[in-house]
Amino acid sequence: MTVTARAHTNIALIKYWGKSDPQLIIPANSSISMTLDQFYTDTSVDFDPQLTADSFSLDGQEQSGAALQKLSKFMDLVRQRAGHNTFARITSTNHVPTAAGLASSASAYAALALAATRAAGLQLSNKDLTRIARRGSGSASRSIDGGYVIWHRGTDDATSFAEPLPVAPDLDLRMLAVVLDHQPKKLSSRSGMANTVATSPYFPAWAKSSEVAAAAMQAALLAGDFDQIGRLAERSAMMMHATNMAAEPPFTYFNPETLATLDYVHALRDQGMPVYATIDAGPNVKLICPAVNAEDLADLFRQRLGKPVVICAPGPAARVLTTAEMEANAHA
Repeated sequence: MTVTARAHTNIALIKYWGKSDPQLIIPANSSISMTLDQFYTDTSVDFDPQLTADSFSLDGQEQSGAALQKLSKFMDLVRQRAGHNTFARITSTNHVPTAAGLASSASAYAALALAATRAAGLQLSNKDLTRIARRGSGSASRSIDGGYVIWHRGTDDATSFAEPLPVAPDLDLRMLAVVLDHQPKKLSSRSGMANTVATSPYFPAWAKSSEVAAAAMQAALLAGDFDQIGRLAERSAMMMHATNMAAEPPFTYFNPETLATLDYVHALRDQGMPVYATIDAGPNVKLICPAVNAEDLADLFRQRLGKPVVICAPGPAARVLTTAEMEANAHA
């Protein structure tokens, strides 16, 4: 039986950057994110007894080498949970630029976790799905659920999981993805993160302060305090990138356009526009603003930078697609 699942990307408001246990992908601090409605991954999984190994097609290209090995290792977790050794045919389509700092790995492994477990005959709770998705990509744990999500740091496999957060009923935010560069980044998140943990003298302070910031962000979301949400998010991003710049060797995901975009955000805010910025492991900038200001801000940044700007609302949880939806996708 082939099962196709869709999961949406998420962007962290309080960042995850560093593992306390690289094997189980236990983070050094709790993180909080917003799931995005505009970016997602569709993944189909079919366990086939005639296969002698897993196969993996991404965006129409058959994968091999390290990409396939990583995926097969993840599938072994599903097989172990399901109690069988059948290999699978996996087909995935990213409706988001891959490896460009727009969280494609989060939606990819969340979709794979749901599709693979259902195809294997498992009916897991969202909490257990977040724990499995975490093993493929840490941020994928936050793409199982929709809206605003916290990934609890935890201390082991059972206690490191994600779940939705309550927010103020009138909180109506948008996140604008300013797509400065579609190209895959030169340094992967996993490599950059490992280098920072191992060599940056700022890392211990980053992990400690981020745990405090996660608690403050929960309170700000529940209170619907936009300025506090924005301040916490922007500071978290800048602190994360500061740890990278202090690593050995130092590195950054910023490019000149990233810095120019940040300068423009600060200039607009000085003029009274309610906007804050966040940046993940890549050059692309995400803007946080009230929904009422989203269209005006998008127009300003398109005119200023000549780059695409995608307006995202809080997105839905991961789900299995119906046959009708799959047929509609095939004809799209």
